[in-house]
Amino acid sequence: MVKRIKIGKFEVGEGTFCLLAGPCVIEDELTLFKTAEFLKEITSYEDIPFVFKSSFDKANRTSIQSYRGPGLKKGLKLLAKVKEKFNLPIITDIHCVSQVKDISEVVDIIQIPAFLCRQTDLLLKSAQTGIPLNIKKGQFLSPWEVKNIIEKAVSAGNSNIIITERGTSFGYNTLVTDFRALPIMRGFGYPVFYDATHSVQEPGKLGGASGGNREFVPYLAKAAVATGCDGIFMEVHPNPEKALSDGPNMLKLTDLKKLLKQLKEIHYATNTK
Repeated sequence: MVKRIKIGKFEVGEGTFCLLAGPCVIEDELTLFKTAEFLKEITSYEDIPFVFKSSFDKANRTSIQSYRGPGLKKGLKLLAKVKEKFNLPIITDIHCVSQVKDISEVVDIIQIPAFLCRQTDLLLKSAQTGIPLNIKKGQFLSPWEVKNIIEKAVSAGNSNIIITERGTSFGYNTLVTDFRALPIMRGFGYPVFYDATHSVQEPGKLGGASGGNREFVPYLAKAAVATGCDGIFMEVHPNPEKALSDGPNMLKLTDLKKLLKQLKEIHYATNTK
């Protein structure tokens, strides 16, 4: 049995289907609000619990020239405006212990990036807030190693934990998804989400930036829901071709409506006894 975690007015866990989505990084207020408004409209129509995601800083970009975001203070201010204007729960990435206090005053879920998932001090300090954590499984980890990460957070008194699968390193510039990881990690008793957009990323493929294959996002998302997960994480954008971060693997907003309906139907079919 998978634990249920309360996020705002709804729960995620055993028998639920939730969406965590938004643009990879905060580019400007117009794009942020346009995306949030669209996502709220379609998730409300489909009655899908939804958490809005965007990053104020992408601290692990491939190149020093890459756009990182507006920074902590400006970024959190914009996310707080999204939360108030659209009445949406918010999730964003954290990168260091010094950010915990400021982030915890705005978000409903703190996201631990994949590359930082084993950083003990960051996990402990984030967990001590009592705010739910979405811990992204590192590309370098096996699913059974995630148990150690969970134990770190729980040791700090926080069992409100979501684990997100985002693919595993498979040679240079390539990720692969082993769908066995979803039931293995759910076996630890906590909700598991599937990151359908980072799983098609090609890290560093373009030399100064990462590549990706967004055409495979719908296939992997549907496979994950059919395998059994408690929600889908994906990054979306009005115009991925012009996005300032992760454009090649982000899904276009207008392609999301049909996919969400299909995912909801698959979830219903696989969870009806």
